[in-house]
Amino acid sequence: MSFLSYFISGVSLGAVYAIIALGYTMVYGIARMLNFAHGDVIMVGSFVIFTVVSTFGLNPLIGIAAGVLACTLLGVTVERIAYRPLREATSLAVLITAIGVSYFLQNVALLIFGSNAHQFTSVVSLPNLVLAGGNLIISSTAIVTIISCIIIMIALTAFINRTKIGQAMLAVSEDRGAASLMGIDVNKTIAVTFAIGSALAAIAGALLCSAYPSLTPYTGSMPGIKAFTAAVFGGIGSIPGALIGGIVLGVIENLSKAYISSQLSDAIVFAVLIIVLLVRPTGILGRKINEKV
Repeated sequence: MSFLSYFISGVSLGAVYAIIALGYTMVYGIARMLNFAHGDVIMVGSFVIFTVVSTFGLNPLIGIAAGVLACTLLGVTVERIAYRPLREATSLAVLITAIGVSYFLQNVALLIFGSNAHQFTSVVSLPNLVLAGGNLIISSTAIVTIISCIIIMIALTAFINRTKIGQAMLAVSEDRGAASLMGIDVNKTIAVTFAIGSALAAIAGALLCSAYPSLTPYTGSMPGIKAFTAAVFGGIGSIPGALIGGIVLGVIENLSKAYISSQLSDAIVFAVLIIVLLVRPTGILGRKINEKV
């Protein structure tokens, strides 16, 4: 039963990574840029939820709504101010800008909330699920996290395949220039992509901090890196790849902590990534993009 418990916890953690990885994979797939400040958007959303729920004592659903709204506005603002002027710049320039945005958000949070850890109030208040005569206990947070991840994946896939703006995203991801000539507003499409990814980051932050309730200005850093790893693992640019990569990564990390070493779990995760990329450089579901010269 202990293995099953660790496995389910790993799936829950992987579901959070998958939701975060969607932000990376959507932005890369459509705008061809890596937003390494995405992890800090998670932190901002978590602090907004913490402030609304713990400081003002409002309902957690209101806190999540406030966090989603704040992160959506933040994502659109960051895209407009920091990334849009660099649309035709080199990848290195975009990378340096993303790192700068990341440090900016962390330091603003430090000035406002300080460096001490804050106790995050869980947004999930359901009873735990008890199975096998009490030998297997599944936390309500894990259940809600897994269900939320599945719903988000289905909804996002339907949104992209069945809506006008979703079709515009697909067109921009294939050929930005041709999409522009066909009358698609590329800037608006990319801004919507950042908005969706940032809104999902707020939800991921609420679920992550409900499971691990210590909140600091650096809370989003490591989960952001691992979610990026999950996106690469599954095939960056692929939504199903983000789900597979996140789940596999979460399970490997949790089982490594339980059966090998909690101190080596991160190293094992990244070692597995290296092995997978050596065998399949595009990731599990990634596809090779041929560039025209």
